[in-house]
Amino acid sequence: MLLTYQVKKISEAKIVVNGAGAAGVACLELLKAMGLPNENAILCDTKGVIHSERKENMNQWKSAHAIKTDCRSLEDALKDADIFFGLSVGNIISQKMVLSMAKNPIIFAMANPEPEILPEDVMDCRKDAIIATGRSDYPNQVNNVLGFPYIFRGALDVRATTINLEMKIAAAKAIAELAKEDVPDEVANAYPGERPQYGPEYIIPSPFDPRLISKVPPAVAKAAMDTGVARRAIVDMERYSNELSARLNPSAGLLQKIFQDVKENPKRVIFTEGEEEDMIRAAAIFLNNGMGTPILIGREEIIKNKMNEMGLDFFEQMEIHSTRNKTEHDRYANHIYDRLQRKGFLKKDCLELLIKERNVFAACMVSLKEADAMICGLTRSYAASLESIEYVLDPIPNKTILGMTVMLCNGRTIFVADSNVHDMPNAMQLANITQGSAEVVKEIFGIEPRAALVSYSNFGKPFTERSVYIRDAIKILDERNVDFEYDGEMGANTALNQNLMKLYPFCKLSGPANLLIMPAIHSASISTKMLQELGDGNLVGPYLVGFKESIQIAPLGANVSDIVNLAALAAYKN
Repeated sequence: MLLTYQVKKISEAKIVVNGAGAAGVACLELLKAMGLPNENAILCDTKGVIHSERKENMNQWKSAHAIKTDCRSLEDALKDADIFFGLSVGNIISQKMVLSMAKNPIIFAMANPEPEILPEDVMDCRKDAIIATGRSDYPNQVNNVLGFPYIFRGALDVRATTINLEMKIAAAKAIAELAKEDVPDEVANAYPGERPQYGPEYIIPSPFDPRLISKVPPAVAKAAMDTGVARRAIVDMERYSNELSARLNPSAGLLQKIFQDVKENPKRVIFTEGEEEDMIRAAAIFLNNGMGTPILIGREEIIKNKMNEMGLDFFEQMEIHSTRNKTEHDRYANHIYDRLQRKGFLKKDCLELLIKERNVFAACMVSLKEADAMICGLTRSYAASLESIEYVLDPIPNKTILGMTVMLCNGRTIFVADSNVHDMPNAMQLANITQGSAEVVKEIFGIEPRAALVSYSNFGKPFTERSVYIRDAIKILDERNVDFEYDGEMGANTALNQNLMKLYPFCKLSGPANLLIMPAIHSASISTKMLQELGDGNLVGPYLVGFKESIQIAPLGANVSDIVNLAALAAYKN
């Protein structure tokens, strides 16, 4: 829903600010610098309205904003007010006060953790109100990370001697303008439901909007140069903006919706290499972010000693299970033996697997519903980790196990499959990989897939042996009547470049592909890793698809952020 409001210039608006501390005074000074007349602003504190006749509980900062008025209480001040800024304490605004405000009131109730009035209480009596709070569980969060990191970035980059009001105004205007722009996929995925657009529930950009870093610092830097406080000039502002964009990892925005869902539905997730420092740190972040209970696999004494060395004290909030704990061995061994007895395994072989293979032990816990999900792979190859899991777990019937890597590069989100499981897939496997990947792109990441089955050739020229498999895979997908866009065989440049795609007007893709189906595992692995190293791309995953249970395998040597991301994906919609 678009904003429907009474058009008023700031010079015509009546504003009430409750809270005469540093934050309230700073907001009022900024508003006045932007054109708010002194007589249109009423500042209140715990004693009521700060007026020109008041003598008690005054200081130089309050006196600077004292005005001549008959209003003496916050309730008096709010009558016919257009805007309320709350920087005070919770639950001090009543519905009666809200009803007394002007048409289409703007209410910024920013006290934390309890706002001056809850948004639902405002909406219960004023459907025309626009509401913002300081809380992340309501729309329009007023978050200081929208401002100060980027203001300082712009100021530091021009070596500004001070941060003046003009620079603050420039930052405010840049943030406001960004809210009006169409949001990228990374931001849209951070919001449940429909794609956000400028309106009552989206007047402030998401703190995870990757465009903030390229919008706010340049505006601040320009204002500093225009007002003469910059000691270093930025000649090419567009280049500066592009350089800033390259610094930000957009994966946080892509995964925000997933993180939020996991926080609302916390899970018990196994971190298999529980004695590794990075795995312990990831488990601690998972716990601190409220995503669930981490279960570490390893020797309790070693894990606790390492946690002490790292300054982490979460012993009581985490679970620690050792593969040497014999209380579970017989039950887990019987579970494995039922699966492997006709594959040459003896009972004692299954016991040895449990003791030596942490992945097997963890997979038994997940299979027997003693944990919701697991993540492993930090200290061994992907293939070895996958092999150990397959001793215990089966794929979903009629589904193909595959690994899908998410690439975030130059503002684009590209999914690549299969990057970890199938060496040289045949036509049927390529079709299954395409269909399975498309389902994940749409259902997990909330993006409409456009799949390109990529190859050395473009639609038959030049002819290669692998092209035949791709053409046959396209025929299989045609027969299945799948509900997403796909086409091939085509070169990766054709798939990603709209101008090159126009050379093939018969191509069934409506725009550049966002899902690349690779002809072989080596091409998927080489291309993603090369782009990550040389193209400043960010990798998420690989995301393991196809098991009945929720399992993720981190790539060898993954960092803490990678592990946390995959742990969240493992817990998501479990």
